[in-house]
Amino acid sequence: MKTDVIVVSSQGAQMEAALEQAEKVAAYKGLSARNALHLRLLTEEMMGMMRSLTGETEGSFWIEDQEKEYRLHLQVHTRMDSGKREQLLSASSSGKNESAKGLMGRLRDFFDRGADEDVASFTSPLFLEGAYDHSSTPTLDWEWSMIRYEDALSAQVRRNDSRAKDAWDELEKSVVAHVADDVKVSIRGNAVEMIIVKKLA
Repeated sequence: MKTDVIVVSSQGAQMEAALEQAEKVAAYKGLSARNALHLRLLTEEMMGMMRSLTGETEGSFWIEDQEKEYRLHLQVHTRMDSGKREQLLSASSSGKNESAKGLMGRLRDFFDRGADEDVASFTSPLFLEGAYDHSSTPTLDWEWSMIRYEDALSAQVRRNDSRAKDAWDELEKSVVAHVADDVKVSIRGNAVEMIIVKKLA
């Protein structure tokens, strides 16, 4: 099943409709109160990230499910170029965007800048190392996965890498990392898409 697509904006438009959609899916599928809460919580985290994007940005949100696996999609439609982004930030009181802290903060950076700039140029190598795949497929530039990121971090923690320990602590504090089974972010041409995966009985 795939729900209707809701166009949400970084200014908050239709975000309540997205939350209501998560609740309707939970009711229609007869999910337990706990599982319904998880679905809503993951939707809230997605909308929170959307709200923190630079400038006026729109994206599409929808939910798909198959064999008790739920996938929450957020695909950004309107992208700004680097020049416009810098112009907006220079007009802010601090002259810079909120720093990319935590899992959702770093993922927000992919949406904010990913299709405009080389991915490796703006985010921590530790965050990328072992967590994303380049593809020779013309329609796919790269895809990042939380599971691959966790695996790569875990290996580095076992080697006593202090940077990895800090990153692991940061990951442990993430609501999404605790609730979701996986988070995937892909850049295909100018489109950036996040999929949060959650298995719900």
